[in-house]
Amino acid sequence: MQQQIFTNEVILSWLQYYAKNTTLDLEHVKIIDITKKNKNLIPTVEAHKTTMVFTNAGIDDIFYRLWTAGLGDCKVWYNNGSDPSGEILHNQVKDMIDRGINASAGMLILNPKARNTSKIGMSNEAFRRGSIHYVGSEIRAIILNKMLVGPQDVMYVIGGESIAIEAALIAAEGTIIAVEYSKNDRETLLDNVEHFGLQNITIVDHVDDEIVRTNPVPSLVFMVASASMDKELAALMKVNPNLNVVIYTLDFQVAANIQKTLEPLGITDIDTIQVSVSKLESNHSFTQQPAPWIITGRTREN
Repeated sequence: MQQQIFTNEVILSWLQYYAKNTTLDLEHVKIIDITKKNKNLIPTVEAHKTTMVFTNAGIDDIFYRLWTAGLGDCKVWYNNGSDPSGEILHNQVKDMIDRGINASAGMLILNPKARNTSKIGMSNEAFRRGSIHYVGSEIRAIILNKMLVGPQDVMYVIGGESIAIEAALIAAEGTIIAVEYSKNDRETLLDNVEHFGLQNITIVDHVDDEIVRTNPVPSLVFMVASASMDKELAALMKVNPNLNVVIYTLDFQVAANIQKTLEPLGITDIDTIQVSVSKLESNHSFTQQPAPWIITGRTREN
């Protein structure tokens, strides 16, 4: 087992160091140790006015990535060395893009423009373009509402690229296993993962017993209905019989017959809705978007 570098004692010593040597209010500081897996630095800094970041040496592009994410005006407080001692230095991120991290240490990042709000139903313009045709943001917001994603959830997202990104932002301490069958779609999703600075997404090209066995046990799955849906659900239910399921489909027959798929797996609390969104165009006429059915399934225990 890898030894933890930043123990409770070490973290407290860094907090005391900054408390004694700055006038910053550390009452609401957000602590993130990015030496651990699945820790998203950029979304954390975006959402918090003061973030204490613990990091290993050898990260050459950390400030460049913050700058490219639009966080160049944030101020960084840091020192030289691995110990909480000595002079405290401070610079804006935009003045540090050519610097890396040369020592395992703690630093403070101040973002006065932080907005600690969940990003639900983001505009499609926020995502990287590629092979993927994204679902409308209004429909995505309803899907995420139905998913009830928690901060530490582990979930599979099958065929829902923008859903995977938003779920990863919400489940900041969880894990998203994003399943994309197409190589081009996997590349577009990877581009979005890098764009949003996410570390808690694993991308795979299918679901079977081996994939499920080698990843954390999920509590939730979102899937776009497909011909392989039955086998995928069966594999997932083997490791968690109480899995919550959210299914998206544009096929009325799939929606109408979904009980035949879910009930044999023990999912009996099934709710089906249809979502219709119309938008007013510049010519003063309304254009209707595709109207999907969204099916939510839970076991009696959930």
